[in-house]
Amino acid sequence: MNRYNGLYFVIGALVVVVIGLGAYIFNEERKPDGIELRIGQNGISVEEK
Repeated sequence: MNRYNGLYFVIGALVVVVIGLGAYIFNEERKPDGIELRIGQNGISVEEK
């Protein structure tokens, strides 16, 4: 029975990694392309994305 517990742990860890990687990729794809304009105490900053 102990051997199966290790197998379940490995399968569970792989599922968590796949879900986490999918969420990361989905979030990166949703980021808009273009420029980022920041206005702060140091002036205006323009960054191309």
